[in-house]
Amino acid sequence: MPLTTLDGKAKAGIIDRHYPEGEIERFVPVEGLGLPYGPVHLLLDADRGEEFCGVVPKDAMATVAGRGRSLLTMEEGIAFVTLHPRALAKNTCFSLGAARCGDRRVPALRISQGAPKLGWCWEGRTPGSTWPPPVAAPAPCREMTADTGGNRRCPT
Repeated sequence: MPLTTLDGKAKAGIIDRHYPEGEIERFVPVEGLGLPYGPVHLLLDADRGEEFCGVVPKDAMATVAGRGRSLLTMEEGIAFVTLHPRALAKNTCFSLGAARCGDRRVPALRISQGAPKLGWCWEGRTPGSTWPPPVAAPAPCREMTADTGGNRRCPT
């Protein structure tokens, strides 16, 4: 988060004080996500998912998957905002529904005190509460395959 800023601003991103020391590391990709092998992968055509505002991630996930896309992990969301600061702007917070730590919390990125903030929301919040929409990306970019030379690539 220290490298994450808002577009045209210098104030570094922050982590919500409700994340106890060492807890962020407990958030891992959801089972069956199909992340590519290796420390780096390419994420194309990310969508902030405004149409899912107010929809809990587990409900949005089925619709997103039916479109051949998947929700972003915590790491992907932070990288997305770090590389594309305009993605996080006033009234455009979003959840990172492909990361969980074993409880009902879902990581979310929003603006607080003039900087990006990594926080979380409760899965299954009560009706009437506003749920930040999930960011989604095309699933095929995560399904890496090896060619005859052993190089890993996105399928065509």
